[in-house]
Amino acid sequence: MMRKLFPHPAESLLLLFVWLLLVDSFAFGQWLLGAFLGWVIPFCFKPLLIERPNRWHPLKLLRFLLMVVWDVLVANFQVARLTLGRVEALRPAFVEVPIDLDNELAISVLVSVVSLTPGSLAADLSADRRILLVHGLDVPDKAAMVAEIKSRYEAPLKEIFPCSPT
Repeated sequence: MMRKLFPHPAESLLLLFVWLLLVDSFAFGQWLLGAFLGWVIPFCFKPLLIERPNRWHPLKLLRFLLMVVWDVLVANFQVARLTLGRVEALRPAFVEVPIDLDNELAISVLVSVVSLTPGSLAADLSADRRILLVHGLDVPDKAAMVAEIKSRYEAPLKEIFPCSPT
């Protein structure tokens, strides 16, 4: 019953906190309005939100996030070097990456990570969620790019958010 009334309690508290910061007031009326918004927004948008899986590994997620931050930093320098060099030497390409994830949250994280990393962009996800179309700024070897995405990002996500075998 409580889960139906408050579908996302952590998000509700976060919305209340953000509301109080935005209005820069801790008056009782603002607490009431913030609590109402913190309840109604997640309640109304519940069908659109991806549910967090019951089993997941937060420490592995932290290690994954640190790796992604490192990859973004390194990729920024690589893209700067590529774009400041001879543009004619770039080998842009679209690459189809097969996905073995069946968890919606894991797929969303994978798509986000690929798009956040400079030099690559998740351009499309097939309707059956099995093929991710990725655009790379400089792709000398498509198979190597697929292997890197699968080993560097998809494999850890399988450990963080356990998926059923496909």
